[in-house]
Amino acid sequence: MRFGVIGAGRIGKIHGGNIARRGDSAVALVADADDGAAQALAAATGAKVGTVEDILAAKDIEAVAICSPTDTHADLIERSAKAGKAIFCEKPVDLSAERVRACLEVVKAHKAKLMIGFNRRFDPNFASLRRRIAEGVIGAVEIVQITSRDPGPPPISYIERSGGLFRDMMIHDFDMARFVLGEEIVAVSAFGSSLVDPAIGKAGDVDTAVVILQTKSGKVCEISNSRRATYGYDQRVEAHGSDGMVSASNIRETTVEHAGAHGFTADKVLNFFLERYDAAYRSELDAFVKAVKAGTEPQPSGHDGLQALLLADAAYQSWKTGQTVRLG
Repeated sequence: MRFGVIGAGRIGKIHGGNIARRGDSAVALVADADDGAAQALAAATGAKVGTVEDILAAKDIEAVAICSPTDTHADLIERSAKAGKAIFCEKPVDLSAERVRACLEVVKAHKAKLMIGFNRRFDPNFASLRRRIAEGVIGAVEIVQITSRDPGPPPISYIERSGGLFRDMMIHDFDMARFVLGEEIVAVSAFGSSLVDPAIGKAGDVDTAVVILQTKSGKVCEISNSRRATYGYDQRVEAHGSDGMVSASNIRETTVEHAGAHGFTADKVLNFFLERYDAAYRSELDAFVKAVKAGTEPQPSGHDGLQALLLADAAYQSWKTGQTVRLG
């Protein structure tokens, strides 16, 4: 499968490299507004540099990987769908739910294959946790807890254009909540503060937040987010049910543990999302390629992207108003 990669920044390098390393796929063209970044990724993947128009017009390019800034995603998805390409796009589709709905109508009209990059579903640990829940090992799910804390906040310039913590950071956790609970959420209550950096608060955002979700059947999920974790990139999920509990813990630099009179000590958890989710990025690409070749709908879908954004919007509204937001 020949890909065109749009966007040669940090995430474009990850996806481009993973495509090039596969035996059944290749990067044909790379497009980026920064010619230097495009040239570097093309050299690393054995591709050529081109424009978005070149990628969409190329008859021998079957798929596009959209790794460009968020505000370009919806337009590029629509253009790719009209060009007959299979589409892998980083989250989110857009920061506006109405724009996402309009985009998905175009995808549907052109019968395009679209996958949204919620990579955490493909983390081996989280995927195993979800599989065991589906197998019934903990009975009926009752409570889910999701912890996601970054080692440090991004620059304020990023905060100001990201859509905020709920739409940028916690959107991954909203998708995980739906993935683990196996039901749609009908109520959202959010609490947030700026405790890490006052400048984030001045930018109209929060850096510390807790959200409580509830499904129609009464299942409850609690999500904890922070832009600061002094001990590394904190990523954990726990699910409690009628017959027990399953949990997925952090991944450490090594599995070595030292025991002595001082007690037990272990190495730090991995410090960055690119290394923490290295296997997940490879697995999600594998799922995309397999689905496109089989003619099935890739998962997570555009609908999954929309649902996660609607939860993020509800969380933002709840935080601003102090009220629980009910979803339809």
